[in-house]
Amino acid sequence: MKILKNPFFIIFGFMACCIYLAPKMALPLPKWIAFYANDFLCMPLVLSISLAAIRYIKKSAAIYVPLRVVLAITTYYAVYFEWIMPKFSSRYTSDPIDILLYFLGAILFVVVQKRLY
Repeated sequence: MKILKNPFFIIFGFMACCIYLAPKMALPLPKWIAFYANDFLCMPLVLSISLAAIRYIKKSAAIYVPLRVVLAITTYYAVYFEWIMPKFSSRYTSDPIDILLYFLGAILFVVVQKRLY
């Protein structure tokens, strides 16, 4: 479980929680942070948790998430949250910038996963 103790994961998780909780506590955030930061943080966090779970289940620290799997999961998130969910819930809005940020976050995860984890 060293992934979940890594400063990269902890800082990103803390930032995502703060951004999520700020509006609930009536704390103002710049719009670019309120609307876009968590979209960028999403894939590194989701993929890190997934990698930690896979390593725990398989009992191997030598497992890494292949690029094709990263792209598949990121595409799933983009389609689900930016295309499907906006059709069924007014809470979700479709934004092409969000899709770009999901993929930029996924690229960051691919770049750092073997260096940090």
